[in-house]
Amino acid sequence: MASELARTLKCSGDEASDHLLNLSPFEMKTLLHHILSGKEFVIKAVHSEHEDESCLRVKSKKSQEEANQFARLSKSPQKKMLDLALSQPETEEEDIAMETDRQGQWLRRRRLDGALNRVPEGFYPRVWKVLSMCSGLSIEGKFLPNSLTREMTPGEFKFALRVETVLNTIPQPEYRQLMVEALIVLTMVSENEWSVKMDEIHVDKLVHEANALFIKDQDIPKESVKQCEGPTGICLHFYDSAPSGRFGTMSYLCRALANILHIPADHEGNVECNLS
Repeated sequence: MASELARTLKCSGDEASDHLLNLSPFEMKTLLHHILSGKEFVIKAVHSEHEDESCLRVKSKKSQEEANQFARLSKSPQKKMLDLALSQPETEEEDIAMETDRQGQWLRRRRLDGALNRVPEGFYPRVWKVLSMCSGLSIEGKFLPNSLTREMTPGEFKFALRVETVLNTIPQPEYRQLMVEALIVLTMVSENEWSVKMDEIHVDKLVHEANALFIKDQDIPKESVKQCEGPTGICLHFYDSAPSGRFGTMSYLCRALANILHIPADHEGNVECNLS
């Protein structure tokens, strides 16, 4: 919640924490509702009638835009042209703001999904199947042994808790979400009836290998790599990439897995991994 306030108000983390603590219970609930539902919102400073200080109000961005459209439609045709001319600079500012938000939308989404422990439907049974094909999964030093598949069933709630406990040891939510994406790529291998018994798989190394491939493909200069480095040494542009597409995170994770498992590639070292 504090990071969302910092992003919206364009302030530091400490200032955002102060604003968060000064929110009223109703505004706190409204902000939490928007974060959980994934709705876009705006925060405005409103002068209080009973106090000299201004307070923050959380409003849905979509409903505000709909209200503006309704207001424009209700005006007379003569006023429409004048209002359009007067509102043009504001529209340009909104376009710039929308472009800025669009640049960091996948980074923001991964932070939210990671903070809320969101995983795809059927994620844990698929991880169980991956675990049955290898000696174990290592995630940032935490180990999930193959013996869990003999002690628990794929749909057992206790198994989901074991996987969740390991993922929750990662403090950075966006990095945690990349681990989830890497596990999804591993489940694709198990679903394609990979018959080779694999040794211990280091999921964090898979993510870092994908990040290295991304930096190489983007031709990012060495002096700029440190500047765009995010949590745990992963490039911020990689965090902010969409999962699908030729240059999506899932494609790079597939290529990284192909390198680690020594899956045959073409003469350029590329693996066809078009994801729908």
